[in-house]
Amino acid sequence: MRVFCIPMLWDLHANNSSIDQCEGLVAFEYTNGLVRKPNTLVFIGGLGDGLGTVEYLTDIITALEYTPWSVFSPILSSSYSGWGVGHLGKDIDEIARCVQYAREYKQGLFGAGKIVIMGHSTGSQDVMHYLSCANPRPRHPVLDKDAAVEPPKRPPVDGAVMQAPVSDREAITWVIRDGTDRDGPGRMREIYQRTIARARSTPYEDDDTLDTILPLSATTRIGYPSSTPVSSRRFLSLASPDSPEKPEEDDLFSSDLTDDQMQKTFGQLGSRGLLGSKLLVLYSGRDQSVPPWVDKEHLLKRWSLAAGDRWDSNSMIIPNASHALSDEDQAEPRRILVERVMSYLENVEKHPTNCELISSTKSDQARSIEPDSCDQTGGLLCGRLPLSMPSEQV
Repeated sequence: MRVFCIPMLWDLHANNSSIDQCEGLVAFEYTNGLVRKPNTLVFIGGLGDGLGTVEYLTDIITALEYTPWSVFSPILSSSYSGWGVGHLGKDIDEIARCVQYAREYKQGLFGAGKIVIMGHSTGSQDVMHYLSCANPRPRHPVLDKDAAVEPPKRPPVDGAVMQAPVSDREAITWVIRDGTDRDGPGRMREIYQRTIARARSTPYEDDDTLDTILPLSATTRIGYPSSTPVSSRRFLSLASPDSPEKPEEDDLFSSDLTDDQMQKTFGQLGSRGLLGSKLLVLYSGRDQSVPPWVDKEHLLKRWSLAAGDRWDSNSMIIPNASHALSDEDQAEPRRILVERVMSYLENVEKHPTNCELISSTKSDQARSIEPDSCDQTGGLLCGRLPLSMPSEQV
């Protein structure tokens, strides 16, 4: 495994002998150093995920061991419990920095290679937001109000995979409708409505410069971990109470969204110019987060129609697959998942993508990398990007 700082939260040196604090991001590369690996799969987990928390990623890493692909796992500011005060806009800014770093680092070692981004659960929302929203994204009126630089322009990627792209809103609705072991449906509706009202009344504080944090006594009853503070803003984004008419930033995959709304997400995959090939979607057939009223087959059909020629025909609902494919009976679903991902990466590797044409014109997105060390036998490596991020750079 190699560790990269982009620029960094932590600077890890060989053998983990010392750790120096520094600002920025960390990405972990899974590689044995024995095979040339010009291509990169950037993996983004879901709410609460961090390094090594998605079990099936081990299967993918093992399958890719002797291929030209390595896996990068960035630790975003929203990883672990950070999602409660995070937002998709900041996520895709950080993913853009990781993509740019990986592309330039790999190109320096091996020449031109391919980059694919893959999201699990809410990581799929990051993938869709990365590919479909304006580039650069619009500034957030509060969170970006005092930012010294504009949101970065995102570099294109050669491919994208979404695994378990589910609706947080529909999952919450299911909990409210059926109740929990502690609270019946009536009590859950009361808790939900009171939490929504509180979040709407005071989304920010301190002259609209800081997020307001909701009481843990409310968010835990709805199903969120007691260890994760959740802001009013993020809760409203996940619950999206005005949907389907006015979906919030996180409400990308609900089954009741209109065709016009899906055109603003799936329908933008071609026109934004950020996806070099096609989008592979792997939906779980027994996803614990998907309510029973959702017609999965019909939903994927609508997504495919909205995406048009950017939809990969190998997209599927994996039979009996749970949300994270982590249960004891998930050997066969995990085999299918790995098989589909491997086949997709092989196709991306073999065929030219639109991304290569875009990337060949090196414009103002280029940045320098200053590697501290490079151990080709598989040791740790830490490379730095400039701490400042000019508005026209990624």
